[in-house]
Amino acid sequence: MTASLLTPSQEQSAPPPPPQKRKPRHSPRVRAQRTALTLTIIAIVLVQVYPLVWLLLTSFRTAADFAGGNPFALPSEWTLENYTRAFSTGNLGLNIVNSLIVTLGASVLIVVAGMMAAFALQVLGFRFSGVVRALFLLGIIVPVQIALVPLFIDYSKVGLLDTHLSMIIPLAAFALPMAVYLFSSFYEYIPREMYEAASLDGAGPYRIFTQITFPLSLNTIITVVLVNSIFIWNDFIFANTFVLSDGLKTIPLGLQNYIGAMGNTDWTATFAAVCVTVTPLLLVFLVLNKAMISGLESGATKG
Repeated sequence: MTASLLTPSQEQSAPPPPPQKRKPRHSPRVRAQRTALTLTIIAIVLVQVYPLVWLLLTSFRTAADFAGGNPFALPSEWTLENYTRAFSTGNLGLNIVNSLIVTLGASVLIVVAGMMAAFALQVLGFRFSGVVRALFLLGIIVPVQIALVPLFIDYSKVGLLDTHLSMIIPLAAFALPMAVYLFSSFYEYIPREMYEAASLDGAGPYRIFTQITFPLSLNTIITVVLVNSIFIWNDFIFANTFVLSDGLKTIPLGLQNYIGAMGNTDWTATFAAVCVTVTPLLLVFLVLNKAMISGLESGATKG
């Protein structure tokens, strides 16, 4: 046995070993709640993802396999002929171009008008600005159907009927209230000291807007564009009302070309066309989803 190197006084003053941390033990009720929440999230994801997976798989099935077999089974034969037929049956490429023009044009108009309106209401401020903001928000509850006949008459008088602008203008107008709300909610949490310091340096409203407000609003801009692009890309009401020629048809109208005589529908080609039109928007959403979430949270939290 070896003697201890510590004296009795040192042994008494030695610090005790740190206690081991134990993992918190949750009650059975908490574990049951977490399990139920996890199962609910899994069920929601399956409900959302399954239609997309089924649509993609069906677009590779032959027409005979889809008509004669189980429509929900895996394809027994794989083919790319549906995609070839999708482009040859209708003007799918032209429809995509028209949808891109309408979506980009309306998105630019929504962002520019929404940012300027929110900047004037929230940052600059003026008398009865709260009333004006409330009037903007009332536009959220206005149904789009009530504007179809008046707009059709006005467009026919000024020569805007059957143009891209006939779709861009109403789509941007009905999306503007929500854009003003999102931008105003974000501008509310920008420190006023930043604007005051810029004003003391001689910056006017236009310089403050372009050099301070606009760079800070990038996440909110992405959020506004993505949220509205989904509805603009899939719009059918305005396009069906104001578009008269085949050369200006967007994707929702172009999908009608796959319905033949007596209501016969080329389902596999239609599913292939839908896959082609959904994929670009889905990829953009997946790439920019973090910025979108950050933009939605910026109006709810400060910092």
